[in-house]
Amino acid sequence: MADESPLIRSLRAAVAAAPGDVPLRLHVAELLLAEGRNDEAVAEAAVALQHAPGDAAARAVMARAMGLPATGPATPEVSAAPERPDNAPAAPAAPEVPPAPEAPDAPEVPPAPTAPPAAPAPFDWDAAEREVGDVVGPRFVESGPDGDGGGGLERPLTADGSGDPGDASAWDVDAPGSVRLADVGGMQQVKDRLEAAFLAPMRNPELRRLYGKSLRGGLLLYGPPGCGKTFIARAVAGELGASFLSVSLSDILDMYIGTSEKNVHDIFETARRQAPCVVFLDELDALGAKRSRTHHSGLRNVVNQLLTELDGVDSGPGNDGVFVLAATNVPWDVDLALRRPGRLDRTLLVLPPDAPAREAILRYHLRERPIEAVDLGKLAKVTEDFSGADLAHLCETAAESALLDSARTGTVRMIGMKDLLGAAKQIKPSSESWFAAARNVAMFANDGGTYDDLLAYLKRKRKL
Repeated sequence: MADESPLIRSLRAAVAAAPGDVPLRLHVAELLLAEGRNDEAVAEAAVALQHAPGDAAARAVMARAMGLPATGPATPEVSAAPERPDNAPAAPAAPEVPPAPEAPDAPEVPPAPTAPPAAPAPFDWDAAEREVGDVVGPRFVESGPDGDGGGGLERPLTADGSGDPGDASAWDVDAPGSVRLADVGGMQQVKDRLEAAFLAPMRNPELRRLYGKSLRGGLLLYGPPGCGKTFIARAVAGELGASFLSVSLSDILDMYIGTSEKNVHDIFETARRQAPCVVFLDELDALGAKRSRTHHSGLRNVVNQLLTELDGVDSGPGNDGVFVLAATNVPWDVDLALRRPGRLDRTLLVLPPDAPAREAILRYHLRERPIEAVDLGKLAKVTEDFSGADLAHLCETAAESALLDSARTGTVRMIGMKDLLGAAKQIKPSSESWFAAARNVAMFANDGGTYDDLLAYLKRKRKL
């Protein structure tokens, strides 16, 4: 700026050369505060917090720039004695007190252990918005009358898998989690199908016995990659109050003959001991590929063992309390024996997130970034057919654009709608290639109406 002092200009140049130097950036913010330029100090402190989220000095500068009360413990100030006027009489001297007799030396007491410093509280963006609403614009704005609404859902849907804790090993069973279907943003049709086909019979044992409903069989989730199949499986386990055991190909395959089949047996035996337990077979097309296309005898034996365990015929009480869920992107490559009645006989199509789910995902991935005037409803409209992974990539691309712009200009700015809409134009939905392959299957290989729901979706979206 033209009215900046030479010192601030030189420090800004130094910050542009070393953007990760947090103390230098905070020094610039202090100088800006001294000149009363609080909004520029807020921007500098925000970038410092991005580089060092737990830095106490950066938080203190941000609080001062925003006019918030200091969060640290207040130190009582010792007021100086009032000055005595020249003509005031002097105060009488205090009488001398004889010194007390010396006490015998007391045994040394070791100092009490000091408690570790408490972790700094996360920065409250909502409180900051209320305090400085006239200086910095709001982070989110509502859509106009023609939008879908910018409120979104508060609960995130980590559909790209980045929020998932990761696949457990074959014998590592996760305790019942707190994730529920209510934590899945939008996707009401998926929730209704889960409730009708899978959850309602399990929640009502009296009605199940009355109607003779068996708990045999499992549920196969299929659809484009990155749409939240693993997260939904964890939510089902949470609804049932069951443990969760995730299994992938790497947990089962072994180089020694017979060990892979033993691993499959041990997995189901562990689930039976931990019942109620949800066994989640991830990437079922790799675990249970069609045996007619499998040339390696080891993989064929794994499929045979998996069929035996799903039947539960050699396990005493069977699979009571063991609920099998599986996920795949290519259900047409799964062995048909795995999908016969009594095994994975229920299928559920998990499509790209709908508008409310997209708003929830975008809100989740923007929650820790410096944003301004973001219209979630408008973003949800322009990101139709985006998967959860695509939406996470969109937020990352928009952040990169704002960061590079700030580095070039030397002035830090917030992420705005221009960055997000520009990123949305650059990214193509990753589900398009999956629908191109699935279209042929739905049209020419829909034996028994297995893919009727996929066919109806393709017709509704005019993809046929």
